[in-house]
Amino acid sequence: MILKILRIFLFVLALLIAGCKSKQGRTTDEQLFPANENGTIVNDYSAIFSKEEEAVLSKKLYDYEIATSHQIVFVSIDSIAPYSDIQKYATDLSNYWGVGQKDKNNGLMIVLSKPLRQVGIATSLVTEKILTDSICSQVINTTMISNFKEALYFKGISNGIDSLIVNWNQ
Repeated sequence: MILKILRIFLFVLALLIAGCKSKQGRTTDEQLFPANENGTIVNDYSAIFSKEEEAVLSKKLYDYEIATSHQIVFVSIDSIAPYSDIQKYATDLSNYWGVGQKDKNNGLMIVLSKPLRQVGIATSLVTEKILTDSICSQVINTTMISNFKEALYFKGISNGIDSLIVNWNQ
């Protein structure tokens, strides 16, 4: 009888140990994404813009948010690891940072990785009804990438944002 109870106890213990995961093996959002404690709308971690360009872009995005309550955030980053899809990275980063107003769900994030030669636009649920994946892809392919090919990153992002704003305001 004692042997049977001991076997059951060891079996249950083995299941519990197998089901536990160490904290070392887990990746948290804090480890995956850069912090944005100040709520900055232009986050040029790759330093692709001059300070003047960053200021111009910040003013454009800030003025648009004041006028419409729509929030656009830009991020340049060298790596999206462990992600392979910049679109998924942009969506998860946007959700993690809480881009857009919570009650209006009206945010948009642009993520550019110059070393990876990738750009993605993540939209919130309400924004996505106006700025569809098709519109965002068109802006990326026709406005942004053509400028990126000539190393005109500021022009590509700025003109891309202008196109998104025009479509968002319709």
